[in-house]
Amino acid sequence: MITHPTAVDPAVRQARYAQMRARTRELFDLLTDEAYWAQPIDVRHPVVFYDGHLPAFSFNTLVKKALGGRSIDASLEKLFARGIDPDEREAPQGGRSVRERWPARETVRQFADEADRRVLEALGRDDLDRPGDPYLDRGEAVDAILEHEAMHQETLLYLWHRLPYEWKRQPPHYAPRTVGLVPLHESVEVPAGRIMLGVNPETVPFSWDNERPALTVDVPAFSIARDNVTNAEFLAFVEDGGYASERWWRPEDWAWVQRDGRRAPPFWEQVDGRWYWHGLFARVPLPEGWPVWVTQAEALAFARWTGARLPTEAEYMRAAYGRPDGDPRPQRYPWGEAEPTAAHGVFDFTSWDPQPVGTHPAGASAWGVRDLVGNGWEWTSTPFAPFPGFTPMPSYPEYSADFFDNQHAVMKGASPVTARDLIRPSFRNWFRPRYPHVYASFRCVTPTT
Repeated sequence: MITHPTAVDPAVRQARYAQMRARTRELFDLLTDEAYWAQPIDVRHPVVFYDGHLPAFSFNTLVKKALGGRSIDASLEKLFARGIDPDEREAPQGGRSVRERWPARETVRQFADEADRRVLEALGRDDLDRPGDPYLDRGEAVDAILEHEAMHQETLLYLWHRLPYEWKRQPPHYAPRTVGLVPLHESVEVPAGRIMLGVNPETVPFSWDNERPALTVDVPAFSIARDNVTNAEFLAFVEDGGYASERWWRPEDWAWVQRDGRRAPPFWEQVDGRWYWHGLFARVPLPEGWPVWVTQAEALAFARWTGARLPTEAEYMRAAYGRPDGDPRPQRYPWGEAEPTAAHGVFDFTSWDPQPVGTHPAGASAWGVRDLVGNGWEWTSTPFAPFPGFTPMPSYPEYSADFFDNQHAVMKGASPVTARDLIRPSFRNWFRPRYPHVYASFRCVTPTT
C-alpha cells in the first residue's frame, strides 16, 4: 500500500519540514556576511533572494493557495515567489546595487520565520487530503513544498560554488576523496527490451507533472560505458585540441565556445600549466578518476570526438533500471529494492564533491553499469518534453510547462548533493545545454553490431 504524506501523523510532516528548513539554514551558515549580497551567477538572483524564496514558496503554495490563509506581507510574497530559469542570452542586471534592490536581511529573516511558523501550523492539520481539490488531492501541495526545497538546496550550491573561497566557511574535517584507480574504459551490452518512462501517479506517494503519465517504449540493443567519463579521459580531448576544432561542436555550441573563450570544462582551472579542480571549498589538483562535470554541449562534442553519442532518456532508464526478465517496469533503484545507503553511491549530501568513479560497486545496475545514481547528474540527448497525456499540476502549473521549449535537455540520476527523496526512476531534471554550473556528468553509448 502506498503511504501518502497526508496519511502519516501530522507531527511527522512537521518534522520533515523542520528538517528540510534546518538543512537550508546550514547551507546559508556556510557563507560569510559579504556573500549574502553577492550575485555569483549573472543570470540568477543574488543570494538574498533564495533566503526569502524557499519559505515564500512553501507559504504561498500551502497556506495561501491551498488553505486560503491570510497574507504576511503581500509585496514580499510576490517578490520571493519565483526564480527565473537561466538563459545565457540574458544580460546582468545593472544600476542599483543588490543591497539597494532587495530588502534588509533582518526583514527577510522576519518574513521567513513567520512563513515557517504558519507552514508548520498548517502541516499540523488533519485535513490535508481532500480528494478532487486542485491543491490537496492526495495532499499534493505538501510534497510539492518539501521537494521544491530539496531541489533548491542543490541549486543553492551551484551559486555557492562560484563565490570566492574567503566568503565561505569550510566544514570541519573537509577532505575531498581524490585517491582512486582510474578504471579502464569498458562498455556493457544492454539487450533490446522495453522500459517504462514516467510513472502512473496512483502508484507512488508523489510525482511532478512531467513524470506522468507512464509511457512504455521499445529500446533497441545498445552498448553503454560502464563508468562516467573521467577527468583523465576528458583531458585527452582537451589536449587534442577539442576546444579549438569546430568539427566536434554543433553550430550553436561552437558559437558559445568562441564567445566565452572556453578551453576546458567549467570546473577546471589551469595554474602554471597544471590543471586543478575548482571545488566548492578548495582548489585541488585535478583528480583524474573523478567524473568530469560539463555542459551538455561539451558532452556532445566529446562523444562525437570518440565516435559515440549520448544516451537517450529511454536508454539511460534501460541501463539503470531495466530488468533482465523482460518486465518493462523499472526497478526501484539500479541495485534493486534495498533502501539507498552511502554504499550505493555519492548522493544525499554524503560528500561535497564527487568521488572516483566505480568506487561504489554496490550501486551497479542489473547490467553492471555503475554510478547511475550519484556522483553527478547524467546528460541525455533527449529534449525535455511532456509525455503523452501530460496535464499541468494545479499546485504548481508552471513547474514544467514553461520549459517544454526545445531549449532544455533531460538529465537523470543524482549528484552528491541531491536529496534522497528525489532518487526515483521517474524523476527528471533538466537544464539548458550550455549552462556551465550544474553538477552534471555523462557517459557514452554506441549501437551494437
